[in-house]
Amino acid sequence: MDRLIELFAPPGLPRGSASRANVILLTQLRWTAVFGQLATIVIVSQALGVKLQLAPLLLAPLLLIVVNLASASVVLRRRDFTQGELFSALMVDVIALCWQLYHSGGATNPFTFLFLLQIVIAAVILDLRWSSLVAINACLCMLLLTYFYVPLQLPERYAERPFELYIYGSLFCFVLAAVLLIVFVARLDFTRRESDAKLAALRQQAVEEDHIIRMGLLASGAAHELGTPLSSISVILGDWARQPGIAEDPDLAADLVDVRRELARCKNIVSGILMSAGEIRGIDPAVTTLRGFLSEILEEWRARMPGELRFIDRIAEDRSIVADPGLRQVIGNVIDNAVEVSPALVIIEAWVDAAGDHGQLVLTVSDRGPGFAPEMLPRVGQPYASTKGRDGGGLGLFLVVNVIRKLGGKVAVDNLADGGARVQLAIPLATLAYEPRKGDDTAGAA
Repeated sequence: MDRLIELFAPPGLPRGSASRANVILLTQLRWTAVFGQLATIVIVSQALGVKLQLAPLLLAPLLLIVVNLASASVVLRRRDFTQGELFSALMVDVIALCWQLYHSGGATNPFTFLFLLQIVIAAVILDLRWSSLVAINACLCMLLLTYFYVPLQLPERYAERPFELYIYGSLFCFVLAAVLLIVFVARLDFTRRESDAKLAALRQQAVEEDHIIRMGLLASGAAHELGTPLSSISVILGDWARQPGIAEDPDLAADLVDVRRELARCKNIVSGILMSAGEIRGIDPAVTTLRGFLSEILEEWRARMPGELRFIDRIAEDRSIVADPGLRQVIGNVIDNAVEVSPALVIIEAWVDAAGDHGQLVLTVSDRGPGFAPEMLPRVGQPYASTKGRDGGGLGLFLVVNVIRKLGGKVAVDNLADGGARVQLAIPLATLAYEPRKGDDTAGAA
């Protein structure tokens, strides 16, 4: 039932492609035609006393009902429709209207102006070739109805003044066409503009992803270049550690240990950059769990930050995943931003949302800093839109937003009511899910 409601939903709701939204609107217009035709038949035959051929006239609404029910089942299964299919749907309406008019006076029936409504709708939703075909077919129908039709049998009070009844019908048809044009054509135009906006967003995303590629090439190149000097420094520090003068001095020995530890951290960072630049899962993937993955990140940051890193674990069921070094860096980047503005306290909360096939990991990082400036909130995640007022800044959250988007997730930022900011990462578990292969020994270890 919820999916059937989509057929009558307002245009602001997401429904898929623009062509699918057009089919839904044509279905709604067809339902309007069904009820309008039935009401008109009742009014003309009962209130005005005009004798109508009810059997053929009721056949058209019955056909439209069958077409609508068939269309509803197709719309629920498909997300896109071709121009030819939209043309066929419109031609069903044109032929049904022509059939109705043929059995109710032909060109002498003022409702022939409804052909113009079909032409306008075709011009909005179809290409020039297809919309021209609709217009040509509508004109051919009018030509047919001019010479071939079943005359109306008017009652005596209108038989001598048939033009008066035509005037009343023309007025009603004009008002009806005006309302339908406002309601449906305006909504079709809204769908078109919405599609244009989505296309513009995709173009902007392509530009941003191109920017990321260039940054990734630069980072991986720098990582390769740094590998040699870091190795040389590691060798030199090893030689120093064996020098008697340093080994016998506790202070120098302790400093040397600190330097070697920081050097190892630099090498890990460089290795992480190189891993993130390639196919991570294809090169010795590390199988872990959600809690294990987050625990490693928390342990690393607790040793580095001066204040408290509080973790609220709301993960109901732990799951096996493939640890992604790129995602680790993204989460670390968010934590780093929070620690920079709120070194005393950073709160991390994690839970699994059941939405989707595999669900998604939702991770929020909250701080007690000054929060985002109101004018920066809409721009967070854009390149060089820095929340810290530094030239060339803003790349951290830009990378976070785009990496999470590549994984199929979303990033949301807002300010807390009691001060501070919050960044929420929603990551589909399908992109991290571990699926052991037959004969894989790591399956049992996981």
